[in-house]
Amino acid sequence: MNKSVKVPFIILAIAPFFIFAVTLISVIYGTKEISPLTVWKTLISFNEANVDHQIIWTARIPRAIAVLIVGGFLAVAGAVMQGITRNYLASPSLMGVNDGSAFVITLAIIFLPGLSNYQMILLSMLGSALGAGLVFGFGSLIRNGLTPVRLAIIGTVIGTFLSSIASAIAMYYQVSQTVAVWYNTKVQSVDPDMLRLSIPFGTVGILLALANARAITITSLGEDVAVGLGQKTRTVRLLSMLSVVLLTGTAVALVGKIAFVGLVVPHIVRFLVGEDYRFIIPCSLMTGAFFVSLCDLISRYVNFPFETPIGVITAIIGVPFFLYLIRTRGGGKHA
Repeated sequence: MNKSVKVPFIILAIAPFFIFAVTLISVIYGTKEISPLTVWKTLISFNEANVDHQIIWTARIPRAIAVLIVGGFLAVAGAVMQGITRNYLASPSLMGVNDGSAFVITLAIIFLPGLSNYQMILLSMLGSALGAGLVFGFGSLIRNGLTPVRLAIIGTVIGTFLSSIASAIAMYYQVSQTVAVWYNTKVQSVDPDMLRLSIPFGTVGILLALANARAITITSLGEDVAVGLGQKTRTVRLLSMLSVVLLTGTAVALVGKIAFVGLVVPHIVRFLVGEDYRFIIPCSLMTGAFFVSLCDLISRYVNFPFETPIGVITAIIGVPFFLYLIRTRGGGKHA
């Protein structure tokens, strides 16, 4: 077994241990420290009258699971986007996908109050498709608009525009506080019912990405090569973007916007495992889950006992990484 094949299996073998460790720490430590024994007792014999059990069961466990699945979902979405567009800057946060979801959710909160969690997830997915459609649509209308840097600029402009419109509408209808959590993330108040609904939606997105992995690898080699190998590139891109919409829409509906996960994680994974998306996608899933869980843990202790928004931590890592990619890769596409 050569090195390029060994590395993905090593990552997939050791990642669960790191994920378990950071999740356990996340559940045990917080403003109120709770012993591992109490956590274990909560899992095997939950007692509603016990305050520690209530904290663990209703707040810390849903939060720990939410950051895990959101990290995995966003990382896979970013990997798929980078593969099908051959754009090393492609990610849900830079291509307007996150902002489209948050924008539509804002409109739903204002004009369609009382929606079920199921309906909120579906609208969030619709928003993901809207954001991506606007960015790639404008990119295709502008000369060289689909090059990585220009597409990132278009995505940033459209994302900022959608966020500004949503903020203005929210201020007018005096729901700014309610809407703010979708833009600043709400990992500290995850809805358990929304979490249960998110898992099957996201699972479908992951399975779709995995089923399409070999085709994404071929597409990432370039249009001419893919067509020459008999690839139906339009079908591949359609199915891949459906996966991205499912994953991103679910993640935003669950915890709000978290930026740069889909940019940073796939690049790290690709550096370690190579260009085969049959390895990139599952390794991005595991690495993204660990990355966001670790960022969530760090966010609690940067200004303890007050919490720093998790988006601040991902941005501290993501912005320098973004600038590094622009400096080293220029306007080209990834191989």
